[in-house]
Amino acid sequence: MAGWPARRPPWRASSSTGEEVEDRLVVLPRCFDAGDVAAAAQHGEPGSADAASDGPGLPAIPRPAPSCSVAFVTEDDRVPAAYAADIAAARDRLITFAVGCSEEEWRAAPLDGDPRPVAVVVDHVADSYEYLAGWIRQLVAGQPVEVTSEIVDDLNAEHAAEAAAVSQADATEHLRRSGAAISALIAGLSPGDLSAGDGRVRRFAQIAIRHADNHRTDIETALAVRGIRRG
Repeated sequence: MAGWPARRPPWRASSSTGEEVEDRLVVLPRCFDAGDVAAAAQHGEPGSADAASDGPGLPAIPRPAPSCSVAFVTEDDRVPAAYAADIAAARDRLITFAVGCSEEEWRAAPLDGDPRPVAVVVDHVADSYEYLAGWIRQLVAGQPVEVTSEIVDDLNAEHAAEAAAVSQADATEHLRRSGAAISALIAGLSPGDLSAGDGRVRRFAQIAIRHADNHRTDIETALAVRGIRRG
């Protein structure tokens, strides 16, 4: 999309000791917005509930209490093509929601504990496809990937500042483009590639599927609770 900022590298090298973090979700409700840190191959306890800055002019996005954590679904025998199709279907459902929003709905911030408007949350899903795809490429290539709360918070705070005024047309185009890219990436994997990084490729694919649906349903519920009618 014209004028979209150049992408920053969405990963950092893992520590020289070889210890990698195990990606867990402690999130704005049901969202991939902060990862807690645990030792390799372990699921650690949720972390602190402090806040991350969202950039100039935006309030801090708090890290929620442990009750907002999302468990990984690791027992899953889908093949790569099935994951890719499910990612695309969830992406398309979010696009349908986004194009149907009124201006009032698009600029509303209905989610408790999340100051971002609907516009920014929708575009955040497109943004997350990009850094998830980057991590998947590295893992499949046998490269170490570190995912920490700081890394994910930084990515999402930077995005919130960049996308504060994103339009429906730009957000939906971003979803189409980045969603198609991660779907194609997953579809091109072998079944064995899903186990790369001790199964983290599979877990990132699972996140990519549910992320769009979770945000969409949470926003729809919040808009209804607040009496903001869908157009």
